[in-house]
Amino acid sequence: MLPATSKLCAAISYHHLRNMTGLRRQAAVAISQELSRLASRSPGPGTWIHQVRRRSSLLSSRLEEKPFSEMEMSYIKQGEEALQKSLRILEDQDDWKTETVAGNGDKVLSKVLPDVGKVFRLEVVVDQPLDTVYGELVDNMEQMGDWNPNVKEVRILEKIGKDTVITHEKAAATPGNIVGPRDFVSVRCSKRRGSTCVLAGMSTTYGAMPEQEGFIRAENGPTCMVLRPLPGSPSQTRLTWLLSIDLKGWLPKTIINQVLSQTQVDFAKHLRQRLAQPVPVTC
Repeated sequence: MLPATSKLCAAISYHHLRNMTGLRRQAAVAISQELSRLASRSPGPGTWIHQVRRRSSLLSSRLEEKPFSEMEMSYIKQGEEALQKSLRILEDQDDWKTETVAGNGDKVLSKVLPDVGKVFRLEVVVDQPLDTVYGELVDNMEQMGDWNPNVKEVRILEKIGKDTVITHEKAAATPGNIVGPRDFVSVRCSKRRGSTCVLAGMSTTYGAMPEQEGFIRAENGPTCMVLRPLPGSPSQTRLTWLLSIDLKGWLPKTIINQVLSQTQVDFAKHLRQRLAQPVPVTC
């Protein structure tokens, strides 16, 4: 199925490719090559990962929506790269070590990757259907500072097409100011395919948001959240959060590791509290 889909996408996009120049043509070719490479891979243990990777073709869904500038195409490609890299990390089940296991079953694991560093993986089950969780994390992402004490502000700087946004996030200072104020500029890519949703991202540069006074510009990514209905219980959602952050500055690794793993545990707690709040009724 995937090889046939790749050929169909290539045929559909032939006219577009002939008329593209510069970065847009390079991005389209790179995406086409990525599809071909994925088509040749043998199935792995994560069926849901392969489902998303098979269906995340920008060539057929993006380039026909409307023309994008070279800069916009660059951001789209960065978002797609973050998604693919994140899924490759999650697909590899080896060498994960347990950091924390909460009484309710929430679990944080970690592993060290040669080209990325230490990454953290949160595994939780939320007692809310996927659509509700997705709406809070994607549609209402700018409200995250209202319910997550670790986040001071999330602001969307630019939307590119249906699935890609550029955001500016300010992290709240940790208790005792162990880790001072950090901020991030990120490109985020959201993909919803069947019963699986992936929200991926990585740091980027954005001319209209230079480094801010009083904040250290940290870097994140590749990072992603994966949402899937719990098998046999569609009213519950399994959430997997891959976290990779370079906080910059002079911080001991022991403190960084403690802060990041605790950040994930806290996130799950505050997300549940947010989703448990009654939905306001409007007349």
